[in-house]
Amino acid sequence: MNMDKMKKVPDIRFKGYEGEWNETPLCEYLCVSNEKNASCVYNKYDIYSVSREYGVINQIEYQGKSFAGASLTGYGIVHTWDVVYTKSPLKQQPYGIIKTNKTKNGIVSALYGIFTPNEKVDSNFVQTYFELDQRLNNYLRPLVNKGAKNTLLISDEDAIKGNVVFPQKEEQEKIVKMFNSLDYLIRKLEQKLEKLRNIKQSLLNQMFININMGGYVPLIRYKNQTYHWNEMSAEEIFHTYYDKNHPDLPVVSASQEYGMVFRDDVGFDVQHDKANEVGYKRVLPGQFVIHLRSFQGGFAYSEVEGITSPAYTIIEFKDKSQNDGLYWKYVLSSKEFIKRLETVTYGIRDGRSISFEDFAELKFMVPQKEEQKQNWKVVIVCRLQFP
Repeated sequence: MNMDKMKKVPDIRFKGYEGEWNETPLCEYLCVSNEKNASCVYNKYDIYSVSREYGVINQIEYQGKSFAGASLTGYGIVHTWDVVYTKSPLKQQPYGIIKTNKTKNGIVSALYGIFTPNEKVDSNFVQTYFELDQRLNNYLRPLVNKGAKNTLLISDEDAIKGNVVFPQKEEQEKIVKMFNSLDYLIRKLEQKLEKLRNIKQSLLNQMFININMGGYVPLIRYKNQTYHWNEMSAEEIFHTYYDKNHPDLPVVSASQEYGMVFRDDVGFDVQHDKANEVGYKRVLPGQFVIHLRSFQGGFAYSEVEGITSPAYTIIEFKDKSQNDGLYWKYVLSSKEFIKRLETVTYGIRDGRSISFEDFAELKFMVPQKEEQKQNWKVVIVCRLQFP
């Protein structure tokens, strides 16, 4: 609903609607409600909070408990379709937020402003209008004074003195209906995404053997894969690789998400003495680099050739014919592996690098290479379709 600077019309509009929208103070559409819970009609189970994401929502449902004091007589009564203004700053909404109560009647803290809509406005449109952070902040900024500790100093009456640009009610309702349809579609897609993520997690749990759970075959595997997986220590699978004096190769850095990447592609300039690069370690495709901040996953897989910090440890397979690098890339970045790593490496949360000796004693359940390849392809498909 961006407005033409010369004419008060939106860039996109439903067919059949013409003419400019009306620029007027918000108080032309809303009036302050001073109705209080003096007779204690509502109790702590009827208290609402106001959330940026969920709007007006039951406090216990949203936060798990009630934060009300002993007396609720000063709480304001909010009716269905009333508009609520929270005088609490958020990161993206430093002057508070404005939402519409789309649920049943209840009460809110006396710190909130409550406003009753008149016949000229669909209160759902008020929330939709202010859902764009920039529009909300631009509206509230001139009206709000900030006090000590970032408190917002503004009366309920002043909160509706700013100008808004609204269409006639019929067009408001048309716009609200469209956005409600989009919200419904988003909710359905989010539910589908959650189901797919659960399927992904189930596959990851059942197609790989957890060393702590015992067993020599996964619960789910490809047809004709009948042999047992082998229990092996890291030192039976990997050994260290040490090769220096290649200053002409490009410098590569360890990335949490992408493995080893060229330093020039990182996006910022890292100052270092080029003369020191003669002492950097060579990294080849298919190798792993053990780097710092290992509690976040300190094993970076390399698909490129380059040189890296001498503080890092380079490891490779003892028998490349029996191991697939992309399979082990998943294993060495999995949450289950990182959790096990903490049991043998003291102090990694302080940024200490893992030594190969720390890693060497860990045990793994290892399938044959054919099944390794099949399993990492399942992981890739899962991550592409439902990350």
